[in-house]
Amino acid sequence: MLDISRLFQAFVAPAIFVSAAALLVLSLNVRLMGMVTRLRQFQHERHVATVAERMQEAEALGEQIISIEKRAEMIRRAILLTLLSLTGTILSCLLLGLGLSWNILALLAVAVFVASILCMLGGTVYYLAEILVALSSVREEAKYYHFMDLGRRAGDYRREGAREDWQRPH
Repeated sequence: MLDISRLFQAFVAPAIFVSAAALLVLSLNVRLMGMVTRLRQFQHERHVATVAERMQEAEALGEQIISIEKRAEMIRRAILLTLLSLTGTILSCLLLGLGLSWNILALLAVAVFVASILCMLGGTVYYLAEILVALSSVREEAKYYHFMDLGRRAGDYRREGAREDWQRPH
């Protein structure tokens, strides 16, 4: 009976760690999906600007694409390290259980758990680094809105004219 209570005590820290890692992965995934959506939008806008021969706008969008790709890479690394920490934590739970019969596995479980915590730390550092550059990316984007507005205005006028033609009675 004593061994089973020790097993449950040993599982508490890794179980809490699993929940924390899963929530962090969820948060990172939402952030990455937002970046991917924005990246696709910028790539489409850059293509439209290139076809319309608005090179300054296309160049500005290209810089934004590079900036978002760098940020997305930081988030990808954060997700990878956090998933590694989650995997290591689950493995350490398994090793702790087996460590009740084989002491060497309990020591291995401790090493795996420490490595998992270090991976979580690395993932959190990448997340923090991305958060710190996120606002600078938005500020850079704001510098180029005048190019983007010019291209949209021309496109809006064309669409409005087409809409008016369609709505006119014949």
